Amino acid sequence: MDILGATLRIYVDDLDKAIPFYEGLAGGRALRFERGGVEVAAVGCFLLMSGPESQLEVLRKVAATIAVTDVEETHRVLASLGADIIAGPVPTPAGRNLIARHPDGAIYEYVDRRA
Repeated sequence: MDILGATLRIYVDDLDKAIPFYEGLAGGRALRFERGGVEVAAVGCFLLMSGPESQLEVLRKVAATIAVTDVEETHRVLASLGADIIAGPVPTPAGRNLIARHPDGAIYEYVDRRA
């Protein structure tokens, strides 16, 4: 399992106002999409999210998003190490993901960029 990097999850009230700052900070354009009523913008290492509090409350339980080369392999490694796979692997607008609870209780999203 290869970990490629981590993404910081940031919750904002107004995505349109937040995007220009993070585009300037990261030096790139935002990739925008919507999922489950939450508006999302990926900008460099930042994942900006805005939406109904009921949806954000669930998302806030995930400590970070970790990019990996292969979510299926990550699933096998995590399970063998005692992690609880909460959801996935499933396709998303940006690739495939899974949500796992580590034995210490921390919850992470793992993503790959495969179509």
